[in-house]
Amino acid sequence: MAAGFMAQAQADDAQLIKQGEYVSRLGDCSACHTLPGKLAFSGGLAIKSDLGTIYSTNITPDKENGIGNYTEQQFADAVRKGILPDGTSLYPAMPYPDYAKTSDEDIHALYTYFMQGVKPSAEVPAKTELSFPFSQRWGMKLWNWAFTSDKAFKPIGGASAEINRGAYLVESLGHCGSCHTPRGLGMNEKTLDSGDDKFLSGGNLNGWDVPSLRGIAHWNEQEIVDYLGKGRNDKAAVGGEMTSVVENSTGYMTDADLKAIAAYLKFLGGNPPVPADNLQATSATETKLTAAKNLSEGERLYLDNCAACHFVTGKGAPGVFPELDQATIVNAEDPTGLIHTILQGAQQPSTARAPSTLAMPGFKARLSDDEVAQLSTFIRQGWSNKAAAVSADDVSKVRKKLAE
Repeated sequence: MAAGFMAQAQADDAQLIKQGEYVSRLGDCSACHTLPGKLAFSGGLAIKSDLGTIYSTNITPDKENGIGNYTEQQFADAVRKGILPDGTSLYPAMPYPDYAKTSDEDIHALYTYFMQGVKPSAEVPAKTELSFPFSQRWGMKLWNWAFTSDKAFKPIGGASAEINRGAYLVESLGHCGSCHTPRGLGMNEKTLDSGDDKFLSGGNLNGWDVPSLRGIAHWNEQEIVDYLGKGRNDKAAVGGEMTSVVENSTGYMTDADLKAIAAYLKFLGGNPPVPADNLQATSATETKLTAAKNLSEGERLYLDNCAACHFVTGKGAPGVFPELDQATIVNAEDPTGLIHTILQGAQQPSTARAPSTLAMPGFKARLSDDEVAQLSTFIRQGWSNKAAAVSADDVSKVRKKLAE
């Protein structure tokens, strides 16, 4: 009987560790705490913020340089409150304002995984040393008092179990609001849940316009699921920070959880409907590119560098090459994301659902600032797109930032 009891206990522990590993994927812990060539979760990622550069910590169960001496309560306080066992406050580059809603069950599984399922590492990451006054971590206590909440996740009354599962994932472990909710003067998320219309209404991250997720009118639920699970759908492909999110987190989510997130985002609503294609404008652009006569510089550059994949229609190939006509990144108020992609290129992550790695080459060595500006302007104003023109100075700023 004792042997059977022990076997069952070991099986229960193994299941709990597996659950905790999944919770770590939901929280995207690996993206910030794992560097290529280093042991998982040994830290050291340089996170550039408006405060300065913050380095992620070693969160392996090493007792000297990691979290091996943490009790479960201390671990929970670090995750949910940003408070270390010695009372030191973490900076909110660690999204504890969102993690605060993580359930006790998920915290327990996560703690079990980190203590029993992660290999200890003695790695000592670079120390975060911000300039004054941000170096005064005691000030974070005031920041936490003003901008965080210790309230547990509150289900949405009248919503389905699926929608509430999606709400829990998005508002807590998924910390989607960290990027998709606008920031206040204190660099705080203006709201932390769907009770406020500003939640997930969009923002700006490192110069990239971050789109609103409320309703996502231009995609249906399956397209949201595909984007998060594969890094691509029939209209778009991930770029920028979302590449890492899919590669380390959402690409590992179950179909049920991806569907729950899609259902929740659709439930939120709030985005105006996508205008219908301007058939006259799209036809005019397509006809001119097809004829290839009397082209502007931007149109010529498009044919020479882009049309092989995105075609004269600007519609690309479903699930392979993203659409440019009415694309969010193309029509963003700030053209940084589009310019960055043209200069640097992009690569879709390999996931279990879509293992092929598709890459767009960068053109920074091939095209001048003026040429990229002309090309970007054409793309932002061709077909049904109606975005502002791009200047060579806009391109120069992005190019300089890429060289840093």
